[in-house]
Amino acid sequence: MTEKARRQWTDYDWQLIHLPPQTPLQHLALDEVLLDEVAAGRRAPTLRIWEWSAAAIIIGIFQSLKNEVDEAAARRFGVQVVRRISGGGAMFVEPGSAITYSIYAPEALVAGMSFQESYASMDAFALQALEKVGIDAWYQPLNDITSRGGKIGGAAQARRRGAVLHHVTMAYDMDAEKMVQVLRIGREKLSDKGTASAAKRVDPLRRQTGLPREDIIACMLEVFRQRHGLRAGSLTAAEQTAADRLIEEKFATRAWLNKVV
Repeated sequence: MTEKARRQWTDYDWQLIHLPPQTPLQHLALDEVLLDEVAAGRRAPTLRIWEWSAAAIIIGIFQSLKNEVDEAAARRFGVQVVRRISGGGAMFVEPGSAITYSIYAPEALVAGMSFQESYASMDAFALQALEKVGIDAWYQPLNDITSRGGKIGGAAQARRRGAVLHHVTMAYDMDAEKMVQVLRIGREKLSDKGTASAAKRVDPLRRQTGLPREDIIACMLEVFRQRHGLRAGSLTAAEQTAADRLIEEKFATRAWLNKVV
């Protein structure tokens, strides 16, 4: 698809989905369902804010389970390990510890862009919102959001059937010590520096802003609304049913989790 065929954000009727806390498996299934619904033209482009009901490690579709996760430590801390449909690195989240959002859109929105350009375009509203709450943040290619205080978060994408899923997790109030216990990669990166330096590698928004998580999310939604338009939406019964089926048949299975062992 050429740059000439690219659509503008304001060409679409953007909808917002912001549900009560969901399980990690529900979040991953909803990502696949809503991507497919936008691809099929049954759903308008959508922004979804995630609320977590339980702690989780979410690994990327191409990542090795054993290389990324200490499953024994995860069980000890009561952290569920799941695999998503997008690439990118492993994430550790707990309820209230992160700000996560997904954007589901026709691929025409990023037509002609490089992957690096598409990441930056998808998250421009978030960087603007961070600036409004006092954080000078920028993109560290390919997919990290960072500031002078350290890394804030990371993005990942999945594309299929003419639609794109773009999602981001930003650290709000991260338990750095627990993170390096359950994630092997984090432990290796910090082994020669001490656990205390984890807070510098993933820098929580709470410490940088002093604001409640809800206030930062409200600012992000307002910026998105001003830039692109945004109205309240809802999950359909058919989408919920499809998500439940995907959990049972795919995301909750050991075969999916062990896709790359």
